[in-house]
Amino acid sequence: MNKSDIILDILQAIEKIDADQAKQAIGHSQKSGKSIRESLVELGMAEPVEIAKALAYQFGMEFIQLNKTPISPEIIKLVPRELAYKYHIMPINFENYILTVAISDPLALDILESLRFELGYEIEGIVAFDEDILKSLEKYYGAQEEKIDMLLKDIQDENITISSENSADQVHSENDSDGDEEAPVIKMVNLIISEAFRKRASDIHLEPMERTFRIRYRVDGVLHEIPSPPKRLQGSVISRLKIMANLDMAEKRLPQDGRIKVKVGKNKTIDLRVSTLPANHGESIVMRILDKGGLSLGLSELGFFTDDEKLFNNSISQPNGIILITGPTGSGKTTTLYSCLNTLNKPDKKIITVEDPIEYQLPGINQVQIRSDIGLSFAKVLRACLRQAPNIIMVGEIRDLETAEIAINASLTGHLVFSTLHTNDAPGAITRLIDQGVKPFLVASAVRCILAQRLVRCICTNCKESYKPSAKELQTLNLPVDQAENIVFYRGAGCSNCGNTGYKGRKGIFEILLMRDEIQHMIYNKCSSAAIRARARELGMRTLREDGIRKVLSGMTTLSEIIRITQGYDE
Repeated sequence: MNKSDIILDILQAIEKIDADQAKQAIGHSQKSGKSIRESLVELGMAEPVEIAKALAYQFGMEFIQLNKTPISPEIIKLVPRELAYKYHIMPINFENYILTVAISDPLALDILESLRFELGYEIEGIVAFDEDILKSLEKYYGAQEEKIDMLLKDIQDENITISSENSADQVHSENDSDGDEEAPVIKMVNLIISEAFRKRASDIHLEPMERTFRIRYRVDGVLHEIPSPPKRLQGSVISRLKIMANLDMAEKRLPQDGRIKVKVGKNKTIDLRVSTLPANHGESIVMRILDKGGLSLGLSELGFFTDDEKLFNNSISQPNGIILITGPTGSGKTTTLYSCLNTLNKPDKKIITVEDPIEYQLPGINQVQIRSDIGLSFAKVLRACLRQAPNIIMVGEIRDLETAEIAINASLTGHLVFSTLHTNDAPGAITRLIDQGVKPFLVASAVRCILAQRLVRCICTNCKESYKPSAKELQTLNLPVDQAENIVFYRGAGCSNCGNTGYKGRKGIFEILLMRDEIQHMIYNKCSSAAIRARARELGMRTLREDGIRKVLSGMTTLSEIIRITQGYDE
């Protein structure tokens, strides 16, 4: 049942409308393209306040008139401007760590859940008019485009130059040919990129919607919507980025990939990996920000505690075997791989990487780009690599049986092989390889170590404070209340340094599975992933959640963050 059906059912249940009027409202909505609510009001069947109150009552919420409700500045500070506009909510009250927010749609329960994870408070909803929420947002936070206009005036003070790898900046698109329009568009693109870098974003999302041109930054793994440029600039901004990335301007029906080189300040250079995707209301663009600064990190900077760092260092120091890094997209696998290669990159070692795509250029390492369009696959390049007599090989991902078999044969003939798999935990990588068709005895013989990882946000050191977690948080992580009484828990209160999120930066939580003799025998005997996992834990393997709790107790991150990252994870 969709939202429109629920609204009509509620109004019929309270006898505000009958079945014929419901059908009439549906017909009007389909013809006009307007929502059921708008259709009901236009047809004179219900007033906006009646619909709002009926929905609120049905979902056990109150109705509030925001224009008659004063809100204190202390309450406003609890919700960052970006979040308030992103979810179209207005904070009203805060008591006993419960934040009450006004929402226009009581059916949007996912908004309340998202706010709970992002803010770290229990959230209660109260219903208000959509127009009243917008007016309150503008009153207490300022107009949504205000920040864009202000930054555009200041953009000339930014020490940023943009250049693409093929000097395509000298080309002008049809959309940018108008001199009056060109300067604002160039400034807008410079602003979008420079602001993303300043806010430590990992990628930039430009998404054409029906009536808006939405822009979001992913900061510390969480998407934040920023004030959007006018819809009329959508085509010009997209064209400008396609020119800079050396993409085909005329092609709007197929996905494309490109790169942009960005120089920030005098000495800082970063790469942007650009991907376009034809969407319903225009081309959607995602730009991944590739900053080489994170690649020189040691294992301790990635989040390893001393004991885990020693275990993993021993594994990657072996002369041969396979080291697997597992986790979903965005879990930091590439950074961990490159950090390992940097650690091992010595004059007496030859290292070859096989990647799709090559994200970072590493000095002293031979990197090969996969090109499926000409038949240059992982397997084909990997065979050729073995004839180059390398000591260490990095395969971007083991995607099929052919690649897996070549990688395993390479490890068994004296090479150290690094690669990744998309699995939820470390023991799952064993099952994945066997499912791909690799013989169990080869998996047991070749694999030396499997590292599963996730990234968690770190508490902002500038606004770090102690607090008492809720019983629900403790219960979720199986922490006894009496035991927790002797532990000091921390969180970020929110400040200008962290964008009022309470978090700044990310580090890893890890699950390290070493290929011990008992685990090898279980693989020979084709034991299940669950059985291997259980035995590995008995032998000392810590799960992702257990490592996360260690990092909560050390003050690195919060309970709510570990719950968010490991939810649905089978303990």
